[in-house]
Amino acid sequence: MYRFRDEHGRVIYVGKAKSLRSRLNSYFADFSALHPRTQTMVQTAARVDWTVVGTEVEALQLEYSWIKEFDPRFNVRYRDDKSYPYLAVTLNEEFPRVMVMRGAKRKGVRYFGPYSHAWAIRETVDQLLRVFPVRTCSAGVFKRQHQLDRPCLLGYIGKCSAPCVGRVSPDEHRLLAEDFCDFMAGNTSRFIKRLERDMREAAASQEYERAARLRDDIRALERALEKQAVVLADTTDCDMIAFAEDELEAAVQVFYVRGGRIRGQRGWVVDKVEEVTTADLVENFLIQIYGDSESVPREVLVPALPPDAGAMTELLAEQRGGPVHLRVPQRGDKRTLLETVARNAHEALKQHKTRRASDLTTRSRALQEIQEALELDEAPLRIECYDVSNLQGTNVVASMVVFEDGLARKSEYRRFTIKAVEGQDDVRSIHEVITRRFRRYLAESEKMGELDTLGDPADGTEEGAHQPIDPETGRPRKFAYPPQLVLVDGGPPQVAAAQRALEELGVDDIAVCGIAKRLEELWLPGEDDPVILPRNSEGMFLVQRVRDEAHRFAITFHRQRRSKAMTVSELDSVPGLGPSRRAALLKHFGSVKRLKEATPEQVAEVPGIGPRSAEGIVAALHGASVPARGAGDGPEDRGAAADGAARSRDGAGGGRAADGGREADGGREADGEHGGKRT
Repeated sequence: MYRFRDEHGRVIYVGKAKSLRSRLNSYFADFSALHPRTQTMVQTAARVDWTVVGTEVEALQLEYSWIKEFDPRFNVRYRDDKSYPYLAVTLNEEFPRVMVMRGAKRKGVRYFGPYSHAWAIRETVDQLLRVFPVRTCSAGVFKRQHQLDRPCLLGYIGKCSAPCVGRVSPDEHRLLAEDFCDFMAGNTSRFIKRLERDMREAAASQEYERAARLRDDIRALERALEKQAVVLADTTDCDMIAFAEDELEAAVQVFYVRGGRIRGQRGWVVDKVEEVTTADLVENFLIQIYGDSESVPREVLVPALPPDAGAMTELLAEQRGGPVHLRVPQRGDKRTLLETVARNAHEALKQHKTRRASDLTTRSRALQEIQEALELDEAPLRIECYDVSNLQGTNVVASMVVFEDGLARKSEYRRFTIKAVEGQDDVRSIHEVITRRFRRYLAESEKMGELDTLGDPADGTEEGAHQPIDPETGRPRKFAYPPQLVLVDGGPPQVAAAQRALEELGVDDIAVCGIAKRLEELWLPGEDDPVILPRNSEGMFLVQRVRDEAHRFAITFHRQRRSKAMTVSELDSVPGLGPSRRAALLKHFGSVKRLKEATPEQVAEVPGIGPRSAEGIVAALHGASVPARGAGDGPEDRGAAADGAARSRDGAGGGRAADGGREADGGREADGEHGGKRT
């Protein structure tokens, strides 16, 4: 075990290694290859000390103790994504109390949960107090009722055994509390069977009022059990742990299954302060959550085993005082439930990012951090990010996403089809896209006129308008609105291509930078060294979110084009058939096979298909040559020409993005020169 300390002696990182010499050499052998956060840690450290332990289990225990004691800034630290309530039974008091508790756990208190809402706990307790009338009042109320020698309302209605006035002895009340804990822990069948037996005996003795009361108690327990869904076998006690992560953060969700029922759920969010794998996250999570916990279940299901699964299993078994199975489920109900937990983790991460992005103060700080890091004259209120997507050089497309004031403006997203040129790569594609987008910007600006130095609107704009207005249509000219920052997905080559494209067009007032995926570095044109934003900073979070959105938008468009290319029909090779006429033919005949069996007369019955077009279609489908037609071959041919023009337009744009839902006016394929339509 080793500890890095800063110049003031504070512990900044705790780690463990079998060979300390090898581990320390890895920090200093190739400093440039280290993760930026690790570089910062090494630069901050002033000295290192270490402790030798005998086993991996001892190392895990010591690591947990040091992290808890020193709270080192460079270790992975889990924090609740919200404060979860627990159902607690204070067994450390003379008269145990049932209550809702949040925050740090106390010694001698039995906890159940966590629950999503406090009202869920109160509903459960209200049902169980009929059978287990345990004290729920505070210490002040208990003392006052004892002085008055009069029970509270719950004592009068039978939902408290009233130990404050001596109706039950301390031992009898503790027995009630222990039975309550046993029921909450999943040992439910013996209580219901006992009540059913007592009810039958009371009915046989003609004690009908007591039998009715016992019947109501049974129903109360059954209602409490109905609130918890049965998902696995009755003997299953396990914690199911799943992660959702990106380069900067990770969310973890845990489902607590006791007696085959989901008893609770809890979530955490963690900043990745170092480059860690899922297995490392699992190890850190198990150490921090179960380090001093007495509620370790018999089985812990995880998405990946920690690096030393044997030592971790031994540590958990030691904490539990019995065997613990740590494994990754491969099939069956447990695997299915773990996938559900993983979906909850993904949703939790998405909600966390949404909450973080929607905060005005956070967005302002992010833009200010980007401005300072890139040394911009003003905060980049409008950021445009470009990404290229292809598969081995085929179906090359690009995306442009727009963020204004730190929020996505999906109505201004654009998609580009890259022209097929031999040797086309990401660098050439970036150059082409930037050229096309800003050539259109210059054309729009020339039409609209420039704003004077006082900021008064020139011809063609509306006073106070957010964007230049087209006087002909009254709509904003979106390509006439320039960004303060152009962000490209890539390193120095892509940045140089984007800068070269702007210089060729004479645009010199727009900043350019690139973001490299591996280390989240920001590259500026002509710079030998990257700009490193703090890994957990709001500026880094915003840049990453913009880059990820551009990547998502590009890959979605690429998949659409690739899917379309893989579903080419025989009808595509028929001259004069556009998308609308192909669709009409397939709708009429149901399949290409039936169409090939049809006669020209039957084909001509399809709306929009004339006799000569029908003959050409049948001939083409049967391999015969189709005679060329002149410009005046008839109205049906004019329809074919119009349909061909429509096909040209359809091929250029107009489609909505399909990424699980339509973008808000943002799914248009763009050539970058006509605001979403190709000329």
